[in-house]
Amino acid sequence: MFDRSHDARVRATAFEWLSEQVSLHGDVLPWTVLTGGFRFDGRRVPLLSQQGIFKPAVMELPLSIRTSPGGPYDDAFRKDGLLHYRYRGDDPLHPENRGLRLAMTERIPLVYFHRMVPGRYLATWPVLIVGDEPEALSFSVAVEDAAHLSLVSEPRMEVAEGAAARREYVTTLARRRLHQRAFRERVLAAYRHQCALCRLKHDELLDAAHIIPDAEPEGEPVISNGLALCRLHHTAFDRFFIGVRPDYTVHVRPDLLEEEDGPTLEHAIQGLHGVRISLPRRRVDLPSVELLAHRYERFLEGGARL
Repeated sequence: MFDRSHDARVRATAFEWLSEQVSLHGDVLPWTVLTGGFRFDGRRVPLLSQQGIFKPAVMELPLSIRTSPGGPYDDAFRKDGLLHYRYRGDDPLHPENRGLRLAMTERIPLVYFHRMVPGRYLATWPVLIVGDEPEALSFSVAVEDAAHLSLVSEPRMEVAEGAAARREYVTTLARRRLHQRAFRERVLAAYRHQCALCRLKHDELLDAAHIIPDAEPEGEPVISNGLALCRLHHTAFDRFFIGVRPDYTVHVRPDLLEEEDGPTLEHAIQGLHGVRISLPRRRVDLPSVELLAHRYERFLEGGARL
């Protein structure tokens, strides 16, 4: 018989541990941290493994599900706003599939891990299995608001008005966060985790800057539309203090070149004028010449004609 009380204790410990790790590492966590896991009643409990549906030895039901872009399964967010998560194999009665089905019946929350780049995963929790589609060999997964979920209460029919809308909204936010983090992780990896302008190498101070803003049609979250920049140079780029020509050369706004305002302006901004940015090693990751040209036109329109 399923021991809900024991399961709730382990799951609550896992969620608390994840919160602590996010505060230390950010919400994209290293594989080594997640597989190292936490201690529960003297036993080590990892958060995931090579299996996409993962159940640690101390639990009866799965603790997490994992997706890897480009992997063998076509897990994806669909038009209904939910994540469609593929079965393990094509047997609906495979033990891992039965485990997720029971988690759905018992309304047991899980952790969803999405691989951003090799060895780094975005953690989202709690998520619920809200549908089972044997004909499509997949489950439907929604992100839940932790404030509306109890780990210890018995399963019950969800009757509260707005429950479906609430989950759709929270899932949409999680999907947006996933895309933003994926863009950041891939851009930073392409630029070897350093600012393309000043070579600063501390991830905590680095951003993935869009060449064309993501709110615009051309502003796709792809590496060729990104630059790895430190916080200072990201702001300077966004505010058109500096521009990057299609030949990858930095230009500083003329009026700033004439200012005298201490060493920060001199070395961090003025000193970049005419410098070639640091580029990714792979040709496919290079910033788009067309997008840089479009962005540089805007820089010039802002009064930076040279």
